[in-house]
Amino acid sequence: MDIGVRIICLLFGYCMGLIQTSYIYGRLHGIDIRDHGSGNAGTTNALRVLGKKAGLIVFLGDLLKAAIACIIARFVGVNFFPDIVFPMILWSGFGVVIGHNFPFYMGFKGGKGIAATAGVILGILDWRIMVVCLVAFIITVAVTRYVSVGSLVVVTLFFLTFLSLGLFGKITKPSTGEILAGTEFVESCIVIFMFGSLAFYRHKPNIIRLINGEENKLF
Repeated sequence: MDIGVRIICLLFGYCMGLIQTSYIYGRLHGIDIRDHGSGNAGTTNALRVLGKKAGLIVFLGDLLKAAIACIIARFVGVNFFPDIVFPMILWSGFGVVIGHNFPFYMGFKGGKGIAATAGVILGILDWRIMVVCLVAFIITVAVTRYVSVGSLVVVTLFFLTFLSLGLFGKITKPSTGEILAGTEFVESCIVIFMFGSLAFYRHKPNIIRLINGEENKLF
């Protein structure tokens, strides 16, 4: 039963992830965003190709689709599956990132999932993780001017912060207020680790360019 719930969350998230904000925005302005700039259907490429307004709209669209999916999963979990609320939230969020990165109707050529991952961080509703990731991203991008570096720092700190808070008993279940522990905590950490692993995989070309000193800086 629980496995079925997780699969449904993953599929629900995937469907939410298919809302490709950058692709839709680009089409409304007469272009296919994948044919311009880096070819990535995400926030940074929309910013560079279509401007700041486009970048903001795309970021908010990708952020909100993930946050909404997580909040819906939380509501359903709290009311019907109180023992697996966190896994439901995270599997739904992971599904959004997969749908964003690999949309079937776009030949599985989507974005890199960072804005969507930010939406998952928002959807978890833990201000400590939000603050750590947000501050780290701003400082990293401000210092290096590399969005890719800031993105990889965020997904890394997402995992490390959640793990640290959980190990010290600082994360509680949304349904009961009990400390998140045991298999539910381990599963949640595994799924968050998968977020980071997928982000690093999708940023492989960026990492190679960074090593070679060829990565594009913001503006």
